[in-house]
Amino acid sequence: MARESLDLLQGTLDVLILRTLAWGEMHGYAISRWIHDRTDGVIGIEDAALYKSLHRLERAGAVEAAWGLSENNRRARYYRLTRRGRQQLRTQETAWRRYAAAVSKVLEPA
Repeated sequence: MARESLDLLQGTLDVLILRTLAWGEMHGYAISRWIHDRTDGVIGIEDAALYKSLHRLERAGAVEAAWGLSENNRRARYYRLTRRGRQQLRTQETAWRRYAAAVSKVLEPA
């Protein structure tokens, strides 16, 4: 992964995960794959960063996890959004959209 992508991702990984889980329960690899596919491969998430963020969100009560079987019959930990996670997503999405709009204004030609 390019260093530029990592720098951008550090401040946004939680909101990307929360938005992904708003679509439904997923295991870690599926979360990473969904984000990668949704961004046309621009954002790739390293496993360590993904699971660090998932564990942080779980400790904060934003996600819950339970063991289940993946599509290929392997044991996997599935994550789902909690009520607190949905509230956190709304708050973070609003802040991120305001930030992105502000950056876009700076990048527009004068």
